Amino acid sequence: MDTNQDKKKVVLSGIRATGNLHLGNYYGALNKFVRMQDDYDCRFFIADLHALTTHPDPAMLHANVKSILAEYLAAGLDPEKNILYVQSDVPEISEMYLLMNMHAGIGELMRTASFKDKARKALGIAKPGAGADDDDIEKEIIGNNHNKSVNAGLLTYPTLMAVDILIHHADFVPVGKDQEQHLELTRRFGRRFNSFYKTDYFSEPVNFNFGGQAVKVPGLDGSGKMGKSEGNCIYLIDDEKTLRKKVMRAVTDQGPQEPNSTPTEPIQNLFTLMELVSDPSTLEHFKQAYADCSIRYGDLKKQLAEDILKVTLPIRERILDLRDNDEYLSKVVRRGAEQAREVAAKTLREVREIMGIRKF
Repeated sequence: MDTNQDKKKVVLSGIRATGNLHLGNYYGALNKFVRMQDDYDCRFFIADLHALTTHPDPAMLHANVKSILAEYLAAGLDPEKNILYVQSDVPEISEMYLLMNMHAGIGELMRTASFKDKARKALGIAKPGAGADDDDIEKEIIGNNHNKSVNAGLLTYPTLMAVDILIHHADFVPVGKDQEQHLELTRRFGRRFNSFYKTDYFSEPVNFNFGGQAVKVPGLDGSGKMGKSEGNCIYLIDDEKTLRKKVMRAVTDQGPQEPNSTPTEPIQNLFTLMELVSDPSTLEHFKQAYADCSIRYGDLKKQLAEDILKVTLPIRERILDLRDNDEYLSKVVRRGAEQAREVAAKTLREVREIMGIRKF
């Protein structure tokens, strides 16, 4: 029988069901998850409830869930080694979300950076410039919310994320820099619950950086990171023609003007992508060509596209095979839901007991 020392640490992560996965998802998370699945107790889910904050088309939401599941599996996640489930298939999450909201303050939720950014975007409110006063953004959001485009689900997004984590008593939660504030809120909600009910029920989850600096995969637009909303992605499902066209259209500059120049951001982004997918000697060749001003961006892009395809095409083939296998996909998520619900039901039962919600 396992002792507590023998038990594997629990790792939890989820991806919102808002579209196909891209190269940033793969190098930022998926390929690392594959390496972790033998050493940790991994639970990976598809966050369809989180996706509801943007009112997706119902048919598209279901299609996105199915696509992401196929992409999880195609990238190498093994349902025999991991708990793979759809968030809404675990109703205990929704009930605990309600209970945890009783311990979340409106003010602290409205002050989260992600809520402010998404609310501004939904309402067309310009983001304050550097050094601008941000104290009245809550009033500005409320005053402009005449069209109800900022919903309560968007506001309480961090509470739902906290429940996703706490309901599994996760030890590690791999998150990017933009989600670190939400993870801190999770710890805060757990501490608040413990303090209010004079218990030590919830422990504090920490970020998991895979033993090194987080990978930031740049987009093809010359700035920022790869993201669905930015329209600068290379998707794992992209066919060969589409992918080559995207890479060849990537933003560049006029070329180095003098030897040993520091690469501009668009060119450094292409080098960063090449560092992920290409042989080191290939990267060194093009860096040297940039340094001596002999670089030809067309050759760089052609090579980059070729190297990306070596990574994505095998995954794409597996995605296409899995996406049409409804019977297998259904079997995977049914099994995952059963496993996730077993854990979640125990946590919810104990949380209800602690809170005094008991049956007669």
